[in-house]
Amino acid sequence: MISISDGSFSKNATKLTSNEKKILNALENSPTEYQYRNLDELYYEIRLREKIITNSRLLNDSDAKFSSFEHSYFNPTFWTKQNNGYLLNKGKRPSEAIEDIFTNSSAYSFECVTSIVLIYYKSILDTINTHYFNELFSQLLVWGHHFDSDLSMVTYEGLDYIPGDVYYFYNPDFEDPIWMGENSVYLEEGQYFGHGIGIVTHNEMVEALNSLRKEDAKKDAYLLEQVTRLVFSDFYLYT
Repeated sequence: MISISDGSFSKNATKLTSNEKKILNALENSPTEYQYRNLDELYYEIRLREKIITNSRLLNDSDAKFSSFEHSYFNPTFWTKQNNGYLLNKGKRPSEAIEDIFTNSSAYSFECVTSIVLIYYKSILDTINTHYFNELFSQLLVWGHHFDSDLSMVTYEGLDYIPGDVYYFYNPDFEDPIWMGENSVYLEEGQYFGHGIGIVTHNEMVEALNSLRKEDAKKDAYLLEQVTRLVFSDFYLYT
């Protein structure tokens, strides 16, 4: 359900692409109430969600590898490895460093949480003024749950299945801790992207994680009933 404070909502969505219309329909048909100050703020969220989907597909098709932090690597032209992540080199623009991950992907290797953060950064970069992006994220540190405080996101209980949301498949009987679960972007009905596994259905994600369990495992992997998403309204202010 969509609620707009200034009452400007109209079902005339001719300016939206077919993928953006799918996102709009998912928001409209959700039992959750999504509130916006005006129509432009709604359209911004739809555009950012669409970029999250697009950049997930780009990462899936890229040469970026999957690895633990111990075996990871980032292009040293832009990044220096620290104890808790990869720090942006002095004198380098955040926008150029994030773009490099998608255009020079063979120089990168990381795990699934990091992939979500990188997809978020790239999608925000694609939808706000580059100058603002570089100001917001001037001292990037990237790895797992280490990221800039201005990359505002929230996690809710429940499953709403809005394209561009992030879900977590938990693997309780994992063998290697890196496969404790998979953070995945919900792309569209029945399709998820998880770095290291690829674009798969719900059942295929469970099967993939089940194949990475310890010997004599008894518990199947399963989707947690929670959703993680950006605070989209925070970035609308910088368009």
